[in-house]
Amino acid sequence: MAISDEFLNELRSRIDIESLISQYVNLSKRGRNPKGLCPFHNEKTPSFTVYPDSQS
Repeated sequence: MAISDEFLNELRSRIDIESLISQYVNLSKRGRNPKGLCPFHNEKTPSFTVYPDSQS
């Protein structure tokens, strides 16, 4: 079952993705976009990037 584009657009308009993710991942600004350690695997260098402009 696919998630509709309409639902995703509504979700993006209601939630600030950077605020949501920062509740679970320590984000720091590195250049234009915040980065943090990937929550899905162990790493020493931040590779998990949040793109606030596109809410992704």
